[in-house]
Amino acid sequence: MVAMASSNGHGVPLLLLIEGRSTDRPTTQEVLADAQGVLNIEWVGTLAEGIAKIKDHFVSAVLLDLSLPDCRDLSAVDELRKASPTVAILILARATDQALARRAVERGASDYVVTDQLDARSFLQLIAMMFERRAVEEQKFVERERAEVTLNSIGDAVMTTDTLGHVTYLNAEAETLTGWTRSEAFARPLAEVFDVMDALTGQVAQNPSELAIEHKKKVRLKGSYILVSREGAETAIEHSAAPIQDRQGNILGAVIVFRDVVVSRERSRKMLHLAEHDALTDLPNRLLLNDRLTRALAIARRYGRRVAILFLDCDRFKHINDTLGHAIGDQVLKSISRRIQSAVRDSDTVSRHGGDEFIILLSEVEHAEDAGTIAHKIIAAIAEPHLISGHELTLTASIGVAMYPEDGPDAQTLISRADTAMYHAKSSGRNQVGFYRSDMEAPAVKRLSLETELRNAIEAEEFVLHYQPTICLETGAITGAEALMRWKHPSRGLVPPDQFIPAAEASALIIPMGRWALGEACRQAKAWQDMGLPPIPIAVNVSALQFRTAGFLDDIQRFLRETPLASKYLELELTESALMVDTATSTKLLELLKDAGVILKVDDFGTGPSSLSYLQHCPVDVLKIDQSFVQEITPFPDGAPLLRAVIAMGKSLGCRIVAEGVETRDQLAYLRSELCDEGQGYHFSPAVDAEAFEKLLSMAPFAVPS
Repeated sequence: MVAMASSNGHGVPLLLLIEGRSTDRPTTQEVLADAQGVLNIEWVGTLAEGIAKIKDHFVSAVLLDLSLPDCRDLSAVDELRKASPTVAILILARATDQALARRAVERGASDYVVTDQLDARSFLQLIAMMFERRAVEEQKFVERERAEVTLNSIGDAVMTTDTLGHVTYLNAEAETLTGWTRSEAFARPLAEVFDVMDALTGQVAQNPSELAIEHKKKVRLKGSYILVSREGAETAIEHSAAPIQDRQGNILGAVIVFRDVVVSRERSRKMLHLAEHDALTDLPNRLLLNDRLTRALAIARRYGRRVAILFLDCDRFKHINDTLGHAIGDQVLKSISRRIQSAVRDSDTVSRHGGDEFIILLSEVEHAEDAGTIAHKIIAAIAEPHLISGHELTLTASIGVAMYPEDGPDAQTLISRADTAMYHAKSSGRNQVGFYRSDMEAPAVKRLSLETELRNAIEAEEFVLHYQPTICLETGAITGAEALMRWKHPSRGLVPPDQFIPAAEASALIIPMGRWALGEACRQAKAWQDMGLPPIPIAVNVSALQFRTAGFLDDIQRFLRETPLASKYLELELTESALMVDTATSTKLLELLKDAGVILKVDDFGTGPSSLSYLQHCPVDVLKIDQSFVQEITPFPDGAPLLRAVIAMGKSLGCRIVAEGVETRDQLAYLRSELCDEGQGYHFSPAVDAEAFEKLLSMAPFAVPS
């Protein structure tokens, strides 16, 4: 017996048979008499009875007898559709009525069947096929709706054409810029809807659809272009086009993406601001501070001036976070940043260094005492009560001061020595200002000792990689692994990364450590393949410093060649912040890596300063959603709307989506419902050593907890 789709919540679909009595042939009701139990069939003799039944019950399908008097003009199809827009309608027609039945299908019926010589088995198969087609159509509708929402949520205008250059689609932004609605533009020549001219010559611009189809690849139109809308409005645009292909590689048309240059530049300006400023306080971050400090030192060197660096740390700030929560703590940090800014000059730079630490650059000071005066003014400003959400909070701060040229010749030395002076002030009783002296280096010995230990650990090969699986949320299979570094310390045992990675990044030791991790991950991936285990890609985290180091691409190519490992089994994870330091250089390097066949991942997607406008130009394959979004998932109906939006943005870029930090059953269920591709976290497995991961990999597929 043919299986039927469940529609009424009880496993048996309800079919409504609207059929008259017949004396010259068996009725459909009689033909299907043996199908009761497989199908729940209800019979009515008139269209009016059928309409009333549909309004009171959920009907999966209607079998409509075309020989009924009130069905001959086909208005019955319209009435049924009005009563239930989603119901499947199967027309029952005699051989002499096939032409009328075909017109009914054109009118909106799902299909028709000739009843003259109909047997139960064939009829049930036809009904099952109708259900299957209906389910496929419904799925396509849902997919189209999802694509529509995605395309209308991005800031760029999108237009598609067929191979003849006729318009087939416009998203909402494209409608706005061209002045054409989708229905009005459909099937019109592209040049009529997308009226673009060269801004320099005034001539009609090249047809981007034709270029993409001709070259069979994405093309970016270089130059200055003006889009003339239907109403005659002119907009400076930048645009690109790419061919649309089916699974066999046949070209079906082209997609054109364009944007308002003025709006795009404003977005770029905001993006640059985000890249150079702290997200919480909007103060300059380390990147912008280093740039301004380097310039200030160059001017001071040239004209014999002095520069002061103030390193500020809030006293016992952790107590506020622990007792009142991070939300209050964030408000306190904003209040502190405003107090500091009010106490310095417009020519000075206040930067948030991280956590509750701030660095102040005084670019023009005559005497060290002047820096001390400003530092004491800052401490006094911070000491005034802070009124935060009904709490009156009193804080103190400790400040260390380092002067150029006497305390150091360069930016990093000055910051380090101001930091040392701050620790000395804090250890001397807090709420003080301390000036750097050479005998203050003792508090920094511990940090220096850690750097020395790390150098020795590199030489002694004390680092190991642990591997955390990435799981396909649909099948449960292990689709990859992330390589995570651990320090096998001779006396302290296994040291987690948060206890040594910051020091490694600060001292640039992260470069040789990262180079070792890349080589070891390639070696291990190939070793597992040689053992006959399922081949999976290994993801390696790449620091911003390592990514920008000369020879990085050469290292990748060498490790792949020496292992030898196919490049598709190496994934590089980069943070959004690393990519945004120098977008032009980053994009070029990413394209070279992509050409080499390496898989590219953006880590912590949604938390950094990037944007869809920038990422769509980068050849990124995978976006990893930061675990902070996953932790927002709740069992309530709203779920996690921000996470849903981030997944939609990632999908709009054509990327595979991986969710980090999956720890609970509810989180897994929600991610599955939102069609997130893969997951990683303790709900599946923590990071384990190579031997333990080998055992996980041998279990195919990996069992995803329900």
